[in-house]
Amino acid sequence: MNSATVSAKPAAINLLDFDRKGLQAFFAELGEKPFRATQLLKWIYQEGMTDFDEMTNLSKALRGYLQENCRIEPPTLVAEQLAADGTCKWAVETRCGNRVETVYIPEERRATLCVSSQIGCALACRFCSTAQQGFNRNLSVAEIIGQVYLAQQRLGPEKKITNVVLMGMGEPLLNFDNVVAAMNLMMDDFSYGLSKRRVTVSTSGVVPAMNRLNEVCDVSMAVSLHAPNDELRDQLVPINVKYPLKELMAACREYARTGPRKHITFEYVMLDGVNDTAQDANALVKLLKNVPSKVNLIPFNPFPQSQYRCSSGAAIIRFRDVLNNAGIVATIRKTRGEDIDAACGQLVGQVQDKSRRHLKLQLAEAARP
Repeated sequence: MNSATVSAKPAAINLLDFDRKGLQAFFAELGEKPFRATQLLKWIYQEGMTDFDEMTNLSKALRGYLQENCRIEPPTLVAEQLAADGTCKWAVETRCGNRVETVYIPEERRATLCVSSQIGCALACRFCSTAQQGFNRNLSVAEIIGQVYLAQQRLGPEKKITNVVLMGMGEPLLNFDNVVAAMNLMMDDFSYGLSKRRVTVSTSGVVPAMNRLNEVCDVSMAVSLHAPNDELRDQLVPINVKYPLKELMAACREYARTGPRKHITFEYVMLDGVNDTAQDANALVKLLKNVPSKVNLIPFNPFPQSQYRCSSGAAIIRFRDVLNNAGIVATIRKTRGEDIDAACGQLVGQVQDKSRRHLKLQLAEAARP
């Protein structure tokens, strides 16, 4: 027989790519009842099981089909670094050979996992090391939830992840569908069961996608703001040119009205002589006047070839006090994992850059109703 006429066997289906609704649809196509989805979720995420033969409440025939046609495959853990403060950074490799980074931040009363959503980032924020790596592609659902899966497996049952923040590599809302499906899994009672208050999606201000998220997924919102006016923000966060502050603040007000925390967390990186003056602080007070807000002031974390420096401690405290005195809750974020380049804005991974080819497509997708 001519080998050219032999059809290749379809690639095995990675079941980590489905949230509960996706699994229910998958099993319906097989003629199975919807409850099979919840059984499988519990085996994967609560029991850490990858061998279908061990999933004893599934029929033998179904287990055989899954064994033959499906897989449970997170990305591959390739490196681990432990910081002096207990922060842990993992590099995970995708099937295409690119790497992204995931950070675990233990604290006294919670344990937060910072998850990546893209390989690189196309938004080119000036102060972010990740942005300097360029952009390759969106991560799949399996590659996003797989970071949580790998982290929990690595930590063991005695150390539970209590919070997940999508603040790692990439702009989550430019990978909308996959991010939403992954967050659904994080919050599903049959997988990780995290509270909607403990899952936070961070965005640089992709306004149409913020509005879409408000309609389909109830999670906490953080906005990377970093400037109190359009002129400066256009320079620091270039997506502001497309979605300026007036539009962004309107979207924030609407999200806060219905969101689980009833406020928006604004991230504001402190850059010496750039955005850290009393005038800047007062302008920020004015900008946030009608937006229920909490502001995280983030000391800038340097990286090679960066043109910026961190604001002095005194300047950061003065900035915080202006906000607090105006009735805005403002805190100074404690830098974690800086000695292993795991702090905010330092994640770099390993990225084959395709930025120019993909950014317009991502923005068009974000604007889809």
